[in-house]
Amino acid sequence: MNKIIERIERELGMPNLATRLAQELSPTDLQSLLLEVYRQRAERRRPAEVLADYENDRFVQPGRVPPLLIQRWEQTAFEQLPPEFEPLVLSPVAPLGTNSVVATVDQNWAVSTVRNTEVVSDSTNVLALECALRRRALLATQPKSRTPVHLATAHRLLRAQQYDNPAFSSHFSIFSLCSAGRDMGNFQFELGSATLHLRSYLTALRAYLGPKVPLRVTLSDVSRRIPERLLSSALSPLETDFPNVEFALDPERTRAAGYYENVAFLIHATAPSGEEIELADGGSVNWTQQLLSNAKERLVISGIGSERVCTAFGERRNTESH
Repeated sequence: MNKIIERIERELGMPNLATRLAQELSPTDLQSLLLEVYRQRAERRRPAEVLADYENDRFVQPGRVPPLLIQRWEQTAFEQLPPEFEPLVLSPVAPLGTNSVVATVDQNWAVSTVRNTEVVSDSTNVLALECALRRRALLATQPKSRTPVHLATAHRLLRAQQYDNPAFSSHFSIFSLCSAGRDMGNFQFELGSATLHLRSYLTALRAYLGPKVPLRVTLSDVSRRIPERLLSSALSPLETDFPNVEFALDPERTRAAGYYENVAFLIHATAPSGEEIELADGGSVNWTQQLLSNAKERLVISGIGSERVCTAFGERRNTESH
């Protein structure tokens, strides 16, 4: 990207153009400039060019999963939510930097707009912003408030990075959960919220897929600071309530260790083909600590891929229901 920018600046005879636009123009002035640039470019386009882009641009092509399958799954997921969660409908866009500032992921993974926003590429980032606002309101009246905030949403995400796997799409649906609160000591908030998220997903998956599909849950501490007995205790109620689900600790997990703070979990399911598929991923992050400048704040996020559920199991489930 840097070499491309350097070439453009050299060809235009405007050294440091990108830096000057980013640093010297106010957000509203930059927005006005870019809006005019794209207005002029759109004005020159022909219908055939728009059609060609629709045919070839991976960002704009339709999804591959029938909408009724996704709708049935997401309706089930919402219906099976624990009462603690409040469902939300998110905007298609979020503040510029929601991807890179909140989650410290490369900004180029998001599709930025000329209106100082970005298309939502991770709904948990946006839920974290909403959680931070609600926790801030609670803390304003009670500085040590332990009242948690639990939010849920189903959202279609758009991601800019190229995938090597041709089966992956640039846009896809995710059902996601977010829990914010205050540190309770001994990782109680993190483990309790992770258990709440797992219970929600397992209940929804069992309601949607039935009792026979093999499910496997792994719980980890990527920080290596949580005693194993606490991790095991967190799983115990789930083992009792979901006897036909396999539960295990994964003390060797290193994946996403720089993303999650400590607790991390995964849900896998075995498809009719025999392939084991990762459906859900979640864990604790420090985002509300950063957003609220409060080291006592805690946040647990998670998501389950709607397309993955529907692609591997949707048609089978739909056939069996008839």
